[in-house]
Amino acid sequence: MQFLDTLQNALKVTELRNKLLFTVGMLLIFRIGAHIPTPGVRPEAMADLIASGALFGFFDVISGGAFKNFSIFAMGIIPYINASIIMQLLTVVVPRLERLAKEGEEGRKKILQYTRYGTAILAFMQAIGMSVAIQGSLVSPSVINYLFVALILTAGTVFLMWLGEQITEKGIGNGISLIIFAGIVSRIPEGVSRTIEYLQVGTINILSVIGLIMIGLLVIAAIVTIHEGQRRIPVQYAKRVIGRRVYGGQSTHLPLKVNQAGVIPVIFASSMLIFPEQLARWFTGNVVADFFVSWFYWGSFAHTLTYVLLIIGFTYFYTAIIMNPVDMAENIKKYGGFIPGLRPGRPTAEYISKVMSRITLAGAVFLAAIAILPNYVLMATQIPNVYFGGTALLIVVGVALDTMKQVESHLLMRSYQGFIK
Repeated sequence: MQFLDTLQNALKVTELRNKLLFTVGMLLIFRIGAHIPTPGVRPEAMADLIASGALFGFFDVISGGAFKNFSIFAMGIIPYINASIIMQLLTVVVPRLERLAKEGEEGRKKILQYTRYGTAILAFMQAIGMSVAIQGSLVSPSVINYLFVALILTAGTVFLMWLGEQITEKGIGNGISLIIFAGIVSRIPEGVSRTIEYLQVGTINILSVIGLIMIGLLVIAAIVTIHEGQRRIPVQYAKRVIGRRVYGGQSTHLPLKVNQAGVIPVIFASSMLIFPEQLARWFTGNVVADFFVSWFYWGSFAHTLTYVLLIIGFTYFYTAIIMNPVDMAENIKKYGGFIPGLRPGRPTAEYISKVMSRITLAGAVFLAAIAILPNYVLMATQIPNVYFGGTALLIVVGVALDTMKQVESHLLMRSYQGFIK
C-alpha cells in the first residue's frame, strides 16, 4: 500500500508525471523496434546460434529478444557501453582527453561526442562481423547485402543510443540502463511460460521450480546488500574564519561503495570472450580453432576461470579509473578536511587506496560469482536454458534502485514520502 500511495503522489506532480510518461513512451518505442525484422535476413535461423551457447543467450536477454529475432535492434546498446568504457580508459592515458574531463560541462559534452563517434564505428565493425557470421541466414548472400545488413544494425544501435540520451535528459533515470532493464524484464513472461511448459511435459518437477525461486530471492537479497553496501571513512573539517563568519567544524564521512563498478566489468568481459569464441567457429577444421572450441566452450573450466579473472581485473581497473584516491585526498585537503589519525595529502591518499583495494576485492568476487551463477543454477535445478541468471538480476535490481532514488529525490523536494526509507 505504501508503494501505491507513493506512486499516486508521484503522479500528482506534473513535472514528475511528464518525466515518467516520457520514459515509458521511449521504452515502448524500443520494444516496438525490437520486433521489426532486419530486411534480407531469415530470423528463424538465429535460434541455432542462441542454442549454441549461454553467452549468446545472455546477449539475447540483454537485447530483450531482439538478437534472437534479429531485429533492427539486434546488437542492442552493447557497442555504446564498450565505446564508453574505451573512452574512459583513454581519458586516463591521453592528456588532451584528460584536460577535457576536467573542463566541466563543456568538456563532458565533447567527450560524449567522441563516445558517439566511437559507438558508430564499433557498431559497424560488429555488424559486419555479425552479417558475415550469419551468411547462411541471408536471403541472398553478397557483399552488398552484407553492407546493407550492417548499416541497418548500426543505425538501430545509434538510434538506441539517442533514445537513451533522451530518457536521461528528459525522463527519469539513466536512459541506457533503463533500455537494458526493459529488455531483460520483457523476457520474464517468456521464461515463465517456458517453465510452465517444462512442468506440463514432465521435463522438470515442482521442486526444481521452488529451488529456482529460492535461489532468485537469495540472489536479489545479496545484490541489494552489495549494491547498497559502503565503507564510510570519517572525515573531520576544521573551523575556518572568513571575515566575521565561521565555516566548517563538522564531522562527515567519505562513502566508498563495495561495488563501485556496477555491472560494467561483466558486460565488458562478456564482450571480450564472445569474439574469440565466434572467430573459432568460423574456422572450423583448423587445429587451433578446434582446440579452442573443444576446451574453451561456455561452462568449461578454462572458460569459467578466464571469465572470472577478466571480471576481477576489469573491476579493479574500472574502479581505479572512476575513483582516484589522490584527487579525493586533495579535495579533502583543499576544503580543510582530514581523516582522524592521518595527515592530509599522501598518507590520506594511501589510506583511501588501501581501503578501496580491500572492498573492491569483495565487490569483484561477488560480480564474478554472479556472472557464473547460471552454470550452477542449471546443475542444481536441472532447468534448461536458464539465461535469466545473476547478471540479469544484478542489472534489474541495480537500475530499479537507482531509478527509485531519483523518483524519491523529486518527491522529497515536495515534502512527499519516498519509496526508500
